[in-house]
Amino acid sequence: MPTTSLLLAWQLKGKRVLIVGGGDVASGRLESILAAEALVTLISPRQGLHSKTLGLLQQNPDRILYRDRDFSATQDLEGIDMVLTAIDDTNISRSICNLARERRIPVNVADIPPLCDFYFGSQIQRGNLQVLISTNGQSPKLANIIKKQIESNLPESVAKAIENVGALRAKLRERAPGVGSDVGKKRMRWMVDVCNKWSLEDLALLDDQGIEKMLNLGWEKGTVISTSEAGIPTSRFKLPEYTLPAVAGFLSGSLITCLAVIARRR
Repeated sequence: MPTTSLLLAWQLKGKRVLIVGGGDVASGRLESILAAEALVTLISPRQGLHSKTLGLLQQNPDRILYRDRDFSATQDLEGIDMVLTAIDDTNISRSICNLARERRIPVNVADIPPLCDFYFGSQIQRGNLQVLISTNGQSPKLANIIKKQIESNLPESVAKAIENVGALRAKLRERAPGVGSDVGKKRMRWMVDVCNKWSLEDLALLDDQGIEKMLNLGWEKGTVISTSEAGIPTSRFKLPEYTLPAVAGFLSGSLITCLAVIARRR
């Protein structure tokens, strides 16, 4: 087995992230961290700030603590949960990395893989769907090429389908609470059956009334009702059906195809 990274969805809401630098790369890091609802301390001289960074500062004054200066010393790391550096000075970046690791703070130094505890991959986001393509820091450009190939083939309805399945799952938990119990296991099996039986297109059309019908006529009777029973209209020109397991298979297939194309180009 090759050595790989452990891919995780890191929950940063309410945590404090230090970003050192304000250029183009730092602006991308800043945007991603703000999207994760983290609190940010940004350290960079104002004269070097990228226009995008300036815009994000102006739009998020309550979530970004800005320091118009260079990184100074260890006090800049107090109360910090994650450190990101995106500056040109390798020696300063290495020093910040060492200070962070001494305090067991996860750190990422842009463009220097050995100084990274984690990497930023190319990410596809459609609503609550997030797909991360990582090359373990080896080739960000190829990760971006693969991302575009996968993204162009994703069904348009995937984000709405995931949102509706989340609403159905939340309603089901209210009706049948419990974690790890027999009820919890039954609930999990039923949700799996729903995702296998209904297509993404149909799940994207599910509304509150349909959810109630699925629970009353399906869950309560130990079955998964049809789309017509849930009141989902059937289109004469219905798109090809994509179930959630099929999407997972599609993504892995797309990745293999992309790698094969890249290999032939060499």
